[in-house]
Amino acid sequence: MQHRLVKGLKIILFVIVAGAVFGFITMELWNALLPQIFGWTRITFWQALGLIILSRILFGGFHRHSGHRDQWNRRMKHRMKERWEQMSPDEREKFRKGMRCNPFAKAGEEQPAEPRI
Repeated sequence: MQHRLVKGLKIILFVIVAGAVFGFITMELWNALLPQIFGWTRITFWQALGLIILSRILFGGFHRHSGHRDQWNRRMKHRMKERWEQMSPDEREKFRKGMRCNPFAKAGEEQPAEPRI
């Protein structure tokens, strides 16, 4: 139980320190660049912290970066490789021709022109 409490306090301390550092860096970069380039006003530390949170919500989300996505990508690549190996040469050629952006094209091989819409 005490180990969990210490670990939790370390995480909270890390989040506070990281937030303070990123907030300070954001504030300094904003105040050093944007008022001179665009004529915008300077911002405070709290506005910088709010800007970081807003940008995470709009562009990055708050999901944890775990290896699940990488594991999924590896599984999909493995499945695609297995399927590719099970195809006949004719099926492979048909698949290659059906690709818009053909990563399987040989060097120097011309791509068919795409119709413009």
